[in-house]
Amino acid sequence: MQAEHPRNGEGQGEIDRVIDRNIEALVDRRRQEIANTSLEEKVADAITAFAGSMRFVYLHLVLYGGWIVINLGWVPGIPKFDPTFVILAMVASVEAIFISTFVLVSQNRMGALADQRADLDLQISLLSEHEITRLLTLVSEIARRMEVPQAKDPELQDLAKDVGPTQVLDHLQATERKLDEG
Repeated sequence: MQAEHPRNGEGQGEIDRVIDRNIEALVDRRRQEIANTSLEEKVADAITAFAGSMRFVYLHLVLYGGWIVINLGWVPGIPKFDPTFVILAMVASVEAIFISTFVLVSQNRMGALADQRADLDLQISLLSEHEITRLLTLVSEIARRMEVPQAKDPELQDLAKDVGPTQVLDHLQATERKLDEG
C-alpha cells in the first residue's frame, strides 16, 4: 500500500517544501509572463493555436472542399463563381501569408522566453559548479589534514579548480572546429 503524499502540511519533508516552492515560483513566473504579454501577442498566440488545431483542418476541409465542389459544377442550382480556381489560390495564398506571420510572431516570443530560461539554467549550472568546486576544496583539505591517501589524487585537484564559462565555450568551439576539419 502506498503512503499518501502530504501537501503543505505536517510530515512534509524539506525536499517536498523546496519542490513546492520551486513549482509555485515557476507557476507565478508563467502567470506574470502571460499578464505581461501584449494584446497583439495574445491575438497572434490565439490564431496560431487555432491554426494548429484539428478544428482548423476540418473548417478548411469544409470550406475549400465546398468551394471546389461548387466550382466543378457538381452542385446543381449553384452557379460556378471561380471556375479557374484563381480566387481560391489567391485566398489560400493570402491566408498562408498571414498564418505564417502569426506563427513567427508567436515563435519569436516563445524563443525569447526560451532564451531567458536557458540563461537561468546556465546561471544555476554556474552557481552549482562553483559550489561543488568549493565543497571539493573543503573536503580535500579535510582529507589532507586527516591524512587520507586519496586526498592527493590529481583528478580531485583538477576538479577543485574553478572553471570559467568562457574557458568551456572556447574549448567547445575549438573541439567543434577540429571535428569539422577532420
